[in-house]
Amino acid sequence: MHGGQTPCSGGSGRHSLRGQTPMRDRNFREAGRIGVLQNPRMANKDPRIDAYIASAAPFARPILVHLRKLVHAGCPGVEESLKWSNPAFSYKGIMCGMAAFKEHCAFGFWKHALILGTDGQRDAMGSFGRITSLDDLPPDKTIIGYVKKAAELNETGVNVPRTPRAAKPPIRVPADVSAALKKNRQARRHFAAFSPSHRREYLEWIAEAKTEATRQKRLAAAIEWIAEGKGRNWKYEPKARR
Repeated sequence: MHGGQTPCSGGSGRHSLRGQTPMRDRNFREAGRIGVLQNPRMANKDPRIDAYIASAAPFARPILVHLRKLVHAGCPGVEESLKWSNPAFSYKGIMCGMAAFKEHCAFGFWKHALILGTDGQRDAMGSFGRITSLDDLPPDKTIIGYVKKAAELNETGVNVPRTPRAAKPPIRVPADVSAALKKNRQARRHFAAFSPSHRREYLEWIAEAKTEATRQKRLAAAIEWIAEGKGRNWKYEPKARR
């Protein structure tokens, strides 16, 4: 690619879908104030998305069709698929997706914060809020620019920084568990050597018991397993780790 362009880059204004002069091989129709391509060149179409759009509510169909065309205009190399039962668009990783509901549509970028910033709307599961008509969308040029930015981020491997999870406070050892550990030296030794997460798994399992009888049964099982140096989920761990 010359000039750092990717299959999802292009000249300025090349893919503008609103206010564009009709070309010989392209037919336009007006949907309100928006010029929509009737026969755009969209490679890598997934027929499941065609079916999804066809089954959507009448108000949603033109919205989904238009958004789909804008994504392809901004990134001709995009690939379509269904993720979580909704249309998704990927280019070297997922870029964006859309969905139709009973009374509104949603469209969202996977790396929303890096594309629209932290001030962008995030209600209705998307980047543009509740979309009930084409008039609720930003200008075509703006959306295409967002799509190009999403493709560029995936092209260069830039990810949204993750917010570190706050450390959980130490969990208190209940009196009955402490007493049971004191009676079993092996269990007490192993429990002291367990990581905080392993100790928490046992204590939360015991605390979640609905009845006293269940609690005592779990406590007895826990002491037995701890004495053998087993974690709470030892049954599901590889045999080499048991």
